[in-house]
Amino acid sequence: MQPPTQMGYDSAITVFSPDGRLFQVEYAREAVKRGTTAAGVRATDGVALLVDKRVTSRLLEPESVEKIFQIDDHIGAATSGLIADARVLVDHARTEAQVNRATYDEPIGIEELSKNICDFEYMYTQSGGVRPFGTALLIAGVNDSRARLFETDPSGALLEYKATAIGSGRNEAMETFEKKYTGDIRLEDAIALGLEALHSISEGIFDASTIEIGVIELSTRKFRKLAASEVKDHVDRVKTQTPESGGKGKKKGK
Repeated sequence: MQPPTQMGYDSAITVFSPDGRLFQVEYAREAVKRGTTAAGVRATDGVALLVDKRVTSRLLEPESVEKIFQIDDHIGAATSGLIADARVLVDHARTEAQVNRATYDEPIGIEELSKNICDFEYMYTQSGGVRPFGTALLIAGVNDSRARLFETDPSGALLEYKATAIGSGRNEAMETFEKKYTGDIRLEDAIALGLEALHSISEGIFDASTIEIGVIELSTRKFRKLAASEVKDHVDRVKTQTPESGGKGKKKGK
């Protein structure tokens, strides 16, 4: 039986409970926490996005599991949670980016796009017959001469980070970032730090075939996904430098 404060407040319409909670938004956050871990690290010369896709069957083609998306030439996003919900947000973001180019003949600002996505998410927390998006995004991009990294929340909240993670291994990854992140980190080291964070929660399963990495370099201002050979080089380097810990994570992500 549901607690008295929850009964009637988590139905098809998102409304406040007497103690000021939105249960459907909290459920959406739980969906994110059950997702695979995604990390983002901002460097002085770019931004890195990394995802452990957690391929659980040898019959599954790892390339078919996509967790990092290109939104515009200078913007990429990584997701955790319900991947179908994430695709809807990514498609919306791509549309907004192209509308901005067609209207103003210039690329959209990373902060402007991130706020637009969060406004779109917020609409789904206050309308009857819909539910909040059960996904969070890490949005990385370049503005002028500066790299930036934003994190969205199912509630529509937006935060900017130097390094952050979403998904089932967020807490362990954030511990790694708190200890080892520095403001003068370079992109190559940022990739290594992100992989080290993923390795710490990998439960002993850490393979290049299940890792996806996207980067944006300030010098080129272009988002790209690393080729499989590049990912393998980075993963092998981290494996040789990081002692096997057995992993701390316990949940299998989506």
